[in-house]
Amino acid sequence: MQMPQNSFKQALQSDSQQYGLWLGLCNALSAELCGHCGYDWLLIDAEHAPNDLNSIHTQLLAIENTPSHAVIRLVDDNPALIKQVLDLGAQSLLIPMVETAEQARALVSAVHYPPAGTRGVGTALARAARWNQVENYMQRADDEVCLLIQIESVTALENLDDILAVEGIDGVFIGPADLAGSMGHLGNSAHPEVVSAVTAAIAKIRASGKAAGTLVADPLLARKYEDAGVQFLALAVDTLLLAKGAKSALERYLSDNGDQS
Repeated sequence: MQMPQNSFKQALQSDSQQYGLWLGLCNALSAELCGHCGYDWLLIDAEHAPNDLNSIHTQLLAIENTPSHAVIRLVDDNPALIKQVLDLGAQSLLIPMVETAEQARALVSAVHYPPAGTRGVGTALARAARWNQVENYMQRADDEVCLLIQIESVTALENLDDILAVEGIDGVFIGPADLAGSMGHLGNSAHPEVVSAVTAAIAKIRASGKAAGTLVADPLLARKYEDAGVQFLALAVDTLLLAKGAKSALERYLSDNGDQS
């Protein structure tokens, strides 16, 4: 059995634009549905959505049957959890709240097998290795892992140059919501000071040779960030799309037929 290739990592390396969608419904059917909607990548959120290893597993399986690529955002930088999710078959990880170069280096170590890193070996139990049926899995796994780190605080911005100097980071995702809160603009990620900080960070990230990413639901702001150099861009969140669509359907019906209540 051949090693699955990481198409998302290859796209970032070739400077190809990648458009994504955030998944928070924790459901394999909705994940598979979204995988057939044309997005290059789908983010399975295990930081703020109530995902666990089992729900991540079912969504990975569902997305593998679509043209989209699964990216997993973990709850934190715990190396034990990183090991479990990699063994489950995830190839692209987004780690939130990275604030120092030391933390970034520890993450690089956590996703690589020795001697390059400290990832534990357990391929006989790992779906990623198809239970030892993938040829030369341990020799090839490191090359297919895509490590994305999330910058989302003033401290992280202050340390950004040192963080970007760390080898082994494939991309840097700017978290606008938490960054806005850290800058004193909680709930207003479109504040001019936040937009200016994000734009400046994008320039630094791209100048370092790494891919830059973010999540923006506002099309005008999304275009601004893409023009500034964002390469992997999430455009919407499944929970918000469902809520908006459900509410809109009811309002449209009541408007067209008159509220009978």
